[in-house]
Amino acid sequence: MFDEDFPRPKMATHVVGQDLSPLSLEEIDARIAQLQDEIERLKQARAKKEAVKGAADALFGKRG
Repeated sequence: MFDEDFPRPKMATHVVGQDLSPLSLEEIDARIAQLQDEIERLKQARAKKEAVKGAADALFGKRG
């Protein structure tokens, strides 16, 4: 079997710290939008975890 027979992992669209100089203005704008969407997704995930933690603390009593 050859390497071409296996699906390649999806590359990240943006890597933190990468060189941005080859990107066009449109590509930079697209990455900004993508990162803003990801930040919102992370905030929602965090809020859900806080709610679960709050419910557990209320049920079992907060432990330091």
